[in-house]
Amino acid sequence: MARPGFNSFRKKALGRSDVAKEYERLSPAYELRRKLVALRQSAGLTQEEAAERLNTKKSNISRLESVNSEISPKLSTISDYAEAMGYSIKIDFVPMESRKHNKSLQRTPEKRRR
Repeated sequence: MARPGFNSFRKKALGRSDVAKEYERLSPAYELRRKLVALRQSAGLTQEEAAERLNTKKSNISRLESVNSEISPKLSTISDYAEAMGYSIKIDFVPMESRKHNKSLQRTPEKRRR
């Protein structure tokens, strides 16, 4: 009997609401890491060369790009990284599908008076 492939495993796992919710929560961090790696690769640089441009160690670049890293990089670090790769950053906000998930951002009458 053949083992199921990753895509079928992923589809089955995302069918569970708890897994899907966690996947969505972690998506921005994973997407950022993928973009950092893509920027470096499009600049034709190794992690060592990127570290040299940023005056840091290769291990710091590896940790910054790692999807398994538990460290959240500061915005200034991401900006410095992008600049060293020949890019600038652009931050965008998109509406959430359901406003009830983030009530702290909803404007209540009290918040509007401030």
